Amino acid sequence: MPVPKRKRSHSRKYKRNANKGWHPMAITGCKNCQSPLATHVACKECGYYKGVKVLETKTDRLLKRGKAQQSKATRTAARKPAMDASAESEQ
Repeated sequence: MPVPKRKRSHSRKYKRNANKGWHPMAITGCKNCQSPLATHVACKECGYYKGVKVLETKTDRLLKRGKAQQSKATRTAARKPAMDASAESEQ
């Protein structure tokens, strides 16, 4: 098995490891809602990336679900009186 011929000096070792450190992330603001976010990342608050809607956010899903429930309620309410009238005519 190969073995190093000489010991690697402390200065060589530390020079090699000097570039392995963490670099701070750049933080920018969303162009749509001005919330802080990392660069090259879609905004989690509004779902926009470079001015284009790319994500469906939690509030979007809640609004969509509310509209679906409301339309379902109106359909059942419209159907219910018709059903009651047909039941009365049978009696």
